[in-house]
Amino acid sequence: MSAALVVPAGTTAADAVAAAGLPQSGPKAIVVVRDADGRLRDLDWSPGQDADVEAVAIDSPDGLDVLRHSAAHVLAQAVQDIFPEAKLGIGPPIENGFYYDFDVEKPFQPDDLAKLEKRMQEIVKAGQTFRRREYASLDEARAELAHEPYKLELVDIKGDVDDSEVMEVGGGELTHYDNLDRDGKRVWGDLCRGPHLPTTRLIPAFKLMRSAAAYWRGSEKNPQLQRVYGTAWPSRDELKAYLNRLAEAERRDHRKLGTELDLFSFPDEIGSGLVVFHPKGGVIKREMEDYVRARHIEEGFQYVGTPHISKEGLFHTSGHLPYYADTMFPPMHMEGADYYLKAMNCPMHNLIFRSRGRSYRELPMRLFEFGSVYRYEKSGVVHGLTRVRGLTQDDSHSYVAPEDAPAEIKHLLNFVLSLLRDFGLDDFYLELSTRDPKSDKFIGTDEQWATATEVLDRVATETGLELVADPGGAAFYGPKISVQARDAIGRTWQMSTIQYDFNMPARFGLEFQAADGSRQEPVMIHSAKFGSIERFFGVLVEHYAGAFPAWLAPVQVVGIPIRDDHAGYLEEFVARLRKEGIRAEVDHSTDRMQKKIRTAQQQKIPFMAIAGDDDVNGGTVSFRYRDGSQRNGVGLDEAVAHVVEVVRSRVNTGPTAE
Repeated sequence: MSAALVVPAGTTAADAVAAAGLPQSGPKAIVVVRDADGRLRDLDWSPGQDADVEAVAIDSPDGLDVLRHSAAHVLAQAVQDIFPEAKLGIGPPIENGFYYDFDVEKPFQPDDLAKLEKRMQEIVKAGQTFRRREYASLDEARAELAHEPYKLELVDIKGDVDDSEVMEVGGGELTHYDNLDRDGKRVWGDLCRGPHLPTTRLIPAFKLMRSAAAYWRGSEKNPQLQRVYGTAWPSRDELKAYLNRLAEAERRDHRKLGTELDLFSFPDEIGSGLVVFHPKGGVIKREMEDYVRARHIEEGFQYVGTPHISKEGLFHTSGHLPYYADTMFPPMHMEGADYYLKAMNCPMHNLIFRSRGRSYRELPMRLFEFGSVYRYEKSGVVHGLTRVRGLTQDDSHSYVAPEDAPAEIKHLLNFVLSLLRDFGLDDFYLELSTRDPKSDKFIGTDEQWATATEVLDRVATETGLELVADPGGAAFYGPKISVQARDAIGRTWQMSTIQYDFNMPARFGLEFQAADGSRQEPVMIHSAKFGSIERFFGVLVEHYAGAFPAWLAPVQVVGIPIRDDHAGYLEEFVARLRKEGIRAEVDHSTDRMQKKIRTAQQQKIPFMAIAGDDDVNGGTVSFRYRDGSQRNGVGLDEAVAHVVEVVRSRVNTGPTAE
């Protein structure tokens, strides 16, 4: 809910909300207002003169942040009630919830979280009010917070803090929030920017999720604190729905399914974030690679190959050093030179372009490879296949004349969207990442950035898809479009990217001979369709919950004999399927037929071909599909044609993909 209001001088925002008849409780309650400067204000805010404001409901993005930050304060109060020695860190809202960091003697245990949740419920029911007050001076703040060393540190660095700390301290003023009981007595308080809910009673549904270790202010040089994560929602139904989504996400977790389906592993002996694909996972990976290689060739790309390491100077030329140094593995010193594991393929593709003179007749020149790159992600962010240290990109670079850049970007975007649809991802929007003009991490002129951004914006808009701005999210060398795809349970994943680069061609001295004989500089367009094979693989596992469409399934058909003497008949059927390129096998285990069916279902095999006496005598097989449906007495020729048709058509729906 959003409504324009006027708060008369000398009254409060709460008075204006009440006078307008807007809800003050429930899942649509107005919890703060936004003033004319865009600043969120508590409902007890009283302006010195009449003020135009916008009412902000608890179920809006800003309202949810206020709800969750208030819940974080209730958590902190509960912790200090039960563990009085606990020292406070920070407690910002995050996506779908909140956290708070504490310095305590011993890590929190599950029983501790249960006690804390019970105490939070008591605080919520008590109907405490949040009351803002401003410190008159830094000295006053230091005196009041003398027992809180981490808060004192925030006071001393005020004005030079990261986003999460800004939530705690604020930029232009130093404020504190007190929790008052119904008699107006202060029962607890915290250094905080705010704003907050008017009362704890507006926190109807919350749950503490887990605890974990976290370094103070994200630095390994600082003390390790205990971070408690929680979630909060405007209603119990929304909390229940969120917890159900989490349960479904856990069921689909690619790390769990990767083990159950024997797809991949991360051996400790190799190192964190470095994956090993097992034979079944190797089948899926090969299918992905074969598909995308063929598609690139169809789209006019030329396949190239580049080494895994390079001399340091190459990455200075490209500009990745020093901008990208934090995510590159340390160099290796050999034969008087430093060599780096490559974290990107583009510098080497530039050398291929530069290896001889180029004519406008060769443009657009499109280079593609499966490039293995290595990125030193911090151990805390490494996560299964979706955040690894060794990855393979289906990386491509298009070299075009500047006037042809829009057409090439449109070509690439159509390629990307058709690829995602072939893999069953058809719900997506686009994100346009631009530079932050206040940051010094971006290179190039204002005019170059404006031109590149306008081109990407125009092409993205022409698709008719939703386009979301991402200010400051560009690569250092140019803006980018990324495709954000929603999976089967509505989660969003960043997939393919297309980046407009006007910097690297100049840094490498790339040029081509134009039709008039002049030497001109090309525009370079980076594009990764999968992004990385590993990450895309992980997303597919979760999207399909391991039940891949038949064309991707490691085993597409399993023959299940009712008795052992039916196995030979099924072997002949399987042999026919294999001649058609179908991955088929017969289950020769000593298990009973029903156990073999359960095993095939657990392995999420699309087709179970069952044969008994009637099938052998009649020259048929009976199909059982993953969703439990059956089709009996199918002639062998028809059965082969049926499987082949489903596999080759890349069907993503129907009984074989359930």
